[in-house]
Amino acid sequence: MKTCRAPDDDDPWQHDQRVAMVVLLAGVSCALHIGKLPVAVPVFKSALGLTLLQAGFLLSLVQLAGMSLGLFVGLVADRVGARRVMLAGLVLLAAGSVLGALARDVPMLLVSRAIEGLGFLWSVLPAPALLRQEVRRPRQLSLALGWWGAYMPMGTALALLAGGGLIGIIGWRAMWVALALVSLSAALALRAWVPARSWPTMPVEPVQAWWPRLWRTLSAPGPWAVALAFFLYSSQWMAVIGFLPTIYQQAGHSGWVLGALTALAAGINMSGNIAAGRLLARDAAPHHLLMAGYLAMGVGGWMAFEADRFALQYLGVLLFSALGGLIPGTLFGIAVRLAPGADTVSTSVGWMQQWSASGQFVGPPIVAALVVLTGGWSSSWWFTMSCCAAGGGVALWVAHLWSGRPGAERS
Repeated sequence: MKTCRAPDDDDPWQHDQRVAMVVLLAGVSCALHIGKLPVAVPVFKSALGLTLLQAGFLLSLVQLAGMSLGLFVGLVADRVGARRVMLAGLVLLAAGSVLGALARDVPMLLVSRAIEGLGFLWSVLPAPALLRQEVRRPRQLSLALGWWGAYMPMGTALALLAGGGLIGIIGWRAMWVALALVSLSAALALRAWVPARSWPTMPVEPVQAWWPRLWRTLSAPGPWAVALAFFLYSSQWMAVIGFLPTIYQQAGHSGWVLGALTALAAGINMSGNIAAGRLLARDAAPHHLLMAGYLAMGVGGWMAFEADRFALQYLGVLLFSALGGLIPGTLFGIAVRLAPGADTVSTSVGWMQQWSASGQFVGPPIVAALVVLTGGWSSSWWFTMSCCAAGGGVALWVAHLWSGRPGAERS
């Protein structure tokens, strides 16, 4: 059977643009499944009896696969091909969403969310390696990776903005099915427009042959630094943005106002991601971008929960998310360069994804527990400030690694 392939004879600029766009849209289709949940939590509370702590775990459960299998999926993607793994992940993500639409109770919903998490991991983890393989121009690669870092806020914002109204019109079950169809459409676009040469030509190695590559990855400091930095970012971002609809609902906001406020808070994060890609392309120091991001998240988190006026609180949320976006945009850009070798890029990104997923898994339950113990949301900034302080230390570590990497004096 013939497969649809993108043309191989177009110029590098067109090729790079097409690959970057298709991969980004695939990522956005995955992020829609992350953003669909916060707006549905109030519905689940009334329809399925969901508690606040259950909501925290439901928000984070999609990351269970990432926190347990990220490194393994990275190894597989480095060996069998990033394109193959992404295609399989998009199909699995769609299957999990359909199963969720059939859920009649919270346990079944949790199971479907875990399946979605596995599909999400397979879909997004190999993307940086695929971009590095297919985008031919170095500066365009930095820009593409910066845009890739924006897939999460872009898709999350879209789901938050449209999700509440869509649930009101067609119900949450139909929306889950519709998003499954979006993921399948993304798989078809990836198959059609990203060249099939992304598939490896070498024979598949036995599992025993993976261990040297795994050891090279985990014994190198670069993958550890970017992984810890992403953990300290993702844990607080998911906790704050994930609970915004619940916080604003308790404050008396509802309907399109709630969706618009939350969508803007999530979507503005992509401005930092894109800016990071552009600044890295102009040889900005990664640790400066990381420090700026953590500082903004610390100040913004404090304002979001401690300011005495709603306008100042929301301004803090926007600062938290917008400049905080410098962090993932920077980390995606440098992770492919701090990997110990070209054959360990997906493995290194998998390790980073594993820690990122772990942060998204533990962040919402920690914040929910703080709220329950203290009786209010104001205690949440303790958690965000602690993450930012630790992140500043990791940024200094990144500065040392970046200056000492091979070829640093010529960059």
